[in-house]
Amino acid sequence: MGSKEKKSGAEATEDLLETLGDFTSKENWDKFFTIRGTDDPFEWYAEWHFLRDPLLSHLPPSADGGDAAPQLLIPGCGNSRLSEHLYDAGYTALTNIDFSKVVISDMLRRNVRLRPHMRWRVMDMTNMQLEDESFDAIIDKGGLDALMEPELGPKLGNQYLSEVKRVLKPGGKFLCLTLAESHVLGLLFSKFRLGWKMSFDSIPMKSSNKSSLQTFIVVVEKELSTSVHQITSLLQNSTLHCSSKQASGLHEALNNENQLREKYTSSSDILYSPEDLQGELTKLSPGRRFQLTLGGQGCSVFTYHAVVLDAEEQSDPFTYHCGVFIVPKTRAREWLFFSEEGQWMVVRSSKAARLIMVLLDTSHIKASMDEIQKDLSPLVKQLAPTENDNGAQIPFMMASEGIKERNVIHHVSSSLTGSIVVEDVIYENVDDEVSSIFPSRELVFRRLVFERAANLVQSEALLKDENSAAKLVSETGRKKTSSSSKSRKSGSQRQSSGTEARKQLAVYHGYAASSYHTGIISGFMLISSYMESVKSSGKMVKAVIIGLGAGLLPMFLHGCIPFLEMEAVELDPTVVDIAKGYFGLVEDNRLKVHVADGIQFVREITSSAAGQIQENGTNSGYMESPSNGSSTSHANLGAGKVDIIIVDVDSSDPSSAMACPAPDFVDESFLETVKDKLSDQGLFIVNLVSRSQTIKDMVLLKMKKVFGHLFCLQLDEDVNEVHFALKSESCIEDSSFADASLKLDKLFKFKHPEIGQNIINATKKIRRLK
Repeated sequence: MGSKEKKSGAEATEDLLETLGDFTSKENWDKFFTIRGTDDPFEWYAEWHFLRDPLLSHLPPSADGGDAAPQLLIPGCGNSRLSEHLYDAGYTALTNIDFSKVVISDMLRRNVRLRPHMRWRVMDMTNMQLEDESFDAIIDKGGLDALMEPELGPKLGNQYLSEVKRVLKPGGKFLCLTLAESHVLGLLFSKFRLGWKMSFDSIPMKSSNKSSLQTFIVVVEKELSTSVHQITSLLQNSTLHCSSKQASGLHEALNNENQLREKYTSSSDILYSPEDLQGELTKLSPGRRFQLTLGGQGCSVFTYHAVVLDAEEQSDPFTYHCGVFIVPKTRAREWLFFSEEGQWMVVRSSKAARLIMVLLDTSHIKASMDEIQKDLSPLVKQLAPTENDNGAQIPFMMASEGIKERNVIHHVSSSLTGSIVVEDVIYENVDDEVSSIFPSRELVFRRLVFERAANLVQSEALLKDENSAAKLVSETGRKKTSSSSKSRKSGSQRQSSGTEARKQLAVYHGYAASSYHTGIISGFMLISSYMESVKSSGKMVKAVIIGLGAGLLPMFLHGCIPFLEMEAVELDPTVVDIAKGYFGLVEDNRLKVHVADGIQFVREITSSAAGQIQENGTNSGYMESPSNGSSTSHANLGAGKVDIIIVDVDSSDPSSAMACPAPDFVDESFLETVKDKLSDQGLFIVNLVSRSQTIKDMVLLKMKKVFGHLFCLQLDEDVNEVHFALKSESCIEDSSFADASLKLDKLFKFKHPEIGQNIINATKKIRRLK
């Protein structure tokens, strides 16, 4: 025949689908259904006779109408006859939605008389105008796949599945018929990971219907929990009618996801999304803590890592029903904010029933705090508990030091310590004690900052006018709450010339800016009688300081105790250079600096010949470095014992619960070495920085095993504790502390007597540890 052969139904459908182009376009689908009409239904993937048994086996039993009938939803229904078959199978409480008004109108006319209870609504499946938790089952036949066009990304699919989770009742099921492509599975797995049971099966097809892609059914069931379950795979090779590539990719995706879920079940730090915790957030649950990801995917400028903590019940009322605590990037790895124990400490001090701790990272560096708060505000509102909510505004709090101004004068990177900053700072508040000693409009402090340890402020010194020994210029004294310890930096930053700054200012070594230095020296009271006798005999008290930092402690001691001979040990030669170049460290016959491993140095103190320790060995995990011009021998110690050993070494692990000292310096073997190297009246001092009582107790237990007499000084409003240990079996009595303090005071030589008084005041806070 000369006429053109008529195309088959399948070929005509394929031609028509090609006219769609974008499967997410409402206008394209209206055009498609107008051309096709209602008498020629378009079925995605599989006909009813293949779907009947798999679908009905997962649906709740049907009922004869009424309120008891299970509520079913078919999103993106199109002109498929799936809902008609389900209705005829007894599921009459059935709602169909589609954003095409053309197809909804046609389907309503076709079914209004034969299936009068079935509902048809024009609606976007990514923004359903439906009540929460209103459906027992949702059946998706290719709808998710259509939204997940690779070039469009996951946004629409993500919005759709969020709506599915919202409108599904607890115990309800989402039945998703899909080709199970990798990008679709990735979204399905992540959206239904927490609080959902999931199973995976294939739709059986006759060999004559074999195609290149198999249709699968993913069934997820909603739970009232945040548990993580393994995916149940019902796949059998005999039922798979797909390419080996699709089959192997599917098995691999399932195995990878189940391995990930196994890790979730064994970890307490699962990262949730707010929608994972729907229903969990409305009520306070004292002692509950969970981590989540906030924002992103078009709902905010930034994405945030947050920790939500519900405070334990307390007798006094909470100041805030819900509060937000922002942790800057520079402090996010500190133990106080990084560890669970530290976070609970912040909760208690915040006086909030629920605290949302937001840890900023590098993605937020260029944003101002006002921009961060504006971006966060709508996100944290969804995390606030609704019970007992009086409508008060959620307050924003922030970890801060109260720095008014910061001038960076030197920045260098070390292979051992990492990035190191020398900066001059002005504090917002003036310490009364400092301002009374040095009356001035403002006081300047120079700080040594180790950025590797979440910007640990290793050392801090007061600056003075280089041309006047009495006149002190620049900034405020450090606040009592933060001036004492190795603290953290924050605030604005301004770059300035280090050379110019040094021409105008010089470090004043006659004042101990850090109260933990004052605390360390106050412990000399415990051996003041011995020190007095050494001075009277014309001899020298010998001390070893492990951890030089900026050299401020040895330089202060050098000025106020003329009969003290010191050896300072520092692992990093770059730190030594900074101490000399920016903090005024000067060596002489009473103060020598060594670049060496501190533990090895102590072990070699009693060597038969001075200088046997080599500066390029290794020990206890420390890499020793060339001396870079510093002393390479034990100088004056020779083969003698040491009277005082001070350990002030920070840990290189910022997430550790013990910021100072490094763990090896409180190891029992090292403590035994220290005891052996001390003179009979010797004193061992450790600066301990930890907010964990568990860690403190562990250190104390180790020291008790080695030393018979232990003492402690807890610095006011600080995390520093200075621990003292005496070697001698006989020990100073508590009743003699006052006399011992007077003896220590007489041993000092200060230009400003008030400075010595600070040390004597600290001796009154030293307590014996039982």
